[in-house]
Amino acid sequence: MDIQNLGYALTQVVHNFGASAVVGGPVSSLWLAPRPELDRSLAWLVCLGWAAQIASGAAFGAISFYYYGKFPDIGGLAIAALAIKVACAVSGFSLAAFYLLRAARWTTTLRRRIWLMLAGLSATALTAAAFLRWFS
Repeated sequence: MDIQNLGYALTQVVHNFGASAVVGGPVSSLWLAPRPELDRSLAWLVCLGWAAQIASGAAFGAISFYYYGKFPDIGGLAIAALAIKVACAVSGFSLAAFYLLRAARWTTTLRRRIWLMLAGLSATALTAAAFLRWFS
């Protein structure tokens, strides 16, 4: 068994489940009628999903660095895609955490706008991921 590939595969599993959470949470909230008690659980799911995205993204780089002594050699469009993914992950995590801290005092309209922003961030991150994968 190739330990390096096992590391990449297990990291990819975490990354995929994180992606599912950051997309599924906002879509579920927007699809269902506003339910503050459910939205709080979904916000936790989204926050943890973004944390998984950040941790697994860093793990991909760490595995490459450990085995090759350098980070993956990417350029141009892939670097831009990676920067977009990082910005989405940090913004999504921060926004979900802010939601958890403050949403109880917000109007339904403001909560919905936050969910729309979280949905947009997740769609943008997934789109950037495709470019990172195929243009690196």
